[in-house]
Amino acid sequence: MADAPTSAATLLAEWLDTLERERRASAHTVAAYGRDVRRFIAFLTDHLGAEPERKDLETLSVRDFRAFLAARRMEGLTPRSLARSVSSLRAFFRHLERRHGLENAGISALRSPKFRPGVPRPLSKEGAEALLETATGGGGDADWVQARDLAILLLLYGAGLRIAEALSLTRGDAPLRDSLKVTGKRQKQRIVPVLPVIREAVDAYLRLCPYTLDGAGPLFVGVRGGRLGPRPVQAAVARARRAIGLPETATPHALRHSFATHLLAAGGDLRTIQELLGHANLSTTQHYTEVDTARLADVYAQAHPKA
Repeated sequence: MADAPTSAATLLAEWLDTLERERRASAHTVAAYGRDVRRFIAFLTDHLGAEPERKDLETLSVRDFRAFLAARRMEGLTPRSLARSVSSLRAFFRHLERRHGLENAGISALRSPKFRPGVPRPLSKEGAEALLETATGGGGDADWVQARDLAILLLLYGAGLRIAEALSLTRGDAPLRDSLKVTGKRQKQRIVPVLPVIREAVDAYLRLCPYTLDGAGPLFVGVRGGRLGPRPVQAAVARARRAIGLPETATPHALRHSFATHLLAAGGDLRTIQELLGHANLSTTQHYTEVDTARLADVYAQAHPKA
């Protein structure tokens, strides 16, 4: 293509724009891909002595890619983070091949570092209840802020939503009904049941909220009336876990993990939990079986007379 962009930086900008506009990738995904590939371009600039162009990307060997990973490993990156970098590079080069006919055999030959996927760290039922109560039970925040945070955390623990999914709800979604349509990663939609306690919490928040909320605007707002970001909710949970002595793994996302683990422990089947969580692959949901097995082994070790 005669008019195709030639600098690596321009090609990257084009790819990120494609991800956001055409593929509708999340802002988090676009940012993560951008960070990984920008680091690679910076490495190549130093490695090659000049900012890389299209022709340089075409002629990179597997040794060049390995040199990049070795440099990142020296900076202290974990195998998981290195594997993510490889995934980002592969996605970038797939785009270059599809859009610009740029083929590179080196990236195809590159092996991703092996790592054991982390097991989710859920809370116990008692820990989840204590976290919900403490995070929304005082501390100087206005009553409506506490009510707001409780509604959000209940959506995570009671319906399995990601925090971004809860914060993306609009005023038009409330009052909540028996079920809720949620838009998750890659714009994939799913239906989740809504417990009465969640509906009541959202209603209580709306009664106390001092702002007039537009139907198309956000359901959850910050203290100045704008769209709420995740930071205030994360901060409330962090204060609560310190107050009651929970580990640093007790985060808002841990409530979603707890939702899945507690359902599994109560007899829920993996396929149903997969649908409720919005996982694309059952293998992702199967990590929760490891959590439950570990919990059972711990109970066995403590309680069995022969343990």
